[in-house]
Amino acid sequence: MKKITVTALGLTLCAGMATAEGELFLYNWTDYTAPELIEKFEAETGISVTLDTYDSNETLLAKLQSGATGYDIVVPSHNFVKIFVSEGLLQPINASELADYGNLSADFTSPPWDEGNTYTVPWQWGTTSFTVNTDVYGGDVNSYDVLFQPPAELQGKIGMFKSPDEVVSMALISLGLPLCNENPEDMQKVMELLQAQKPHVKTYNSDGILERLVSGDAAVHQNWNGYSIRARDENAAMKYAFPKEGVITWADNVAVPVGAPNYDNAIKFIEFVMKPENIAVQSNFAGYSNGISGSEAHMSEALKSAHELSPPEGTPLVFSETCSAKAIDLQNRVWTALLQ
Repeated sequence: MKKITVTALGLTLCAGMATAEGELFLYNWTDYTAPELIEKFEAETGISVTLDTYDSNETLLAKLQSGATGYDIVVPSHNFVKIFVSEGLLQPINASELADYGNLSADFTSPPWDEGNTYTVPWQWGTTSFTVNTDVYGGDVNSYDVLFQPPAELQGKIGMFKSPDEVVSMALISLGLPLCNENPEDMQKVMELLQAQKPHVKTYNSDGILERLVSGDAAVHQNWNGYSIRARDENAAMKYAFPKEGVITWADNVAVPVGAPNYDNAIKFIEFVMKPENIAVQSNFAGYSNGISGSEAHMSEALKSAHELSPPEGTPLVFSETCSAKAIDLQNRVWTALLQ
């Protein structure tokens, strides 16, 4: 993969940083920005892009809450958007006033998490499940039992995200319990499930998933469908699971944080990714669907036919929710106790 300039923005950027014309500071999930997309944007606009990365919505939230104001673009998931807005961490972009607003597909035009697209436009959307190396385990993978009550072949070879929201949500679905759960008794069941799984978990880490799967360091890993496509490209034995209990569905969004030093350039980037031919470059790289109509014409045939993007008929798709303060507190308590 071609390398994009990465700097330790958290250390070098601060509230007092002067606006720098011709620059854009992008803060996105790890290994989730197409180098070709950045090169195309730089070539068309003359704007120099610097990329920094994070591994979870919680990390992004903590960074912005700490007062870091050196970023122009961030990419929160849909269920965190209202949290960012309520805490005054995002500034309006008024997407409906932009020239290519009509390119947004119906599902992403004024979505429930951002009515009117005041703060966001779509980036990528997909599902969260897990990837299994079928050379190690050849049984049915479409159940959370494989992950939480693993067969002998997978014990000690499991990788989980380092994100309470994503780990706890998956555990709740596996138990048939509601997401954003405020019931202490239900959360105790989650705790017991995760504690029973823990001896078989090799790592809690949202970075380096592709490398661990391809190298054989992990035989099953909590994963996103697009990243699983990339793992399969490296090793045909990788299979993405669609658990019968339900599959988490999510949508990531482009937003501008308060204090962005290059607001005008951020808007140029947002307008850029609202064009079908541009966002398709991102989808072809990352392996996810997007919310821009007409982009399919620019997507690779391999992506359009990928089984990871087509859940089997009847698979419940469970859209992530924005949790209450009480639910988040219980979730964090479970997470803290698990990692002790």
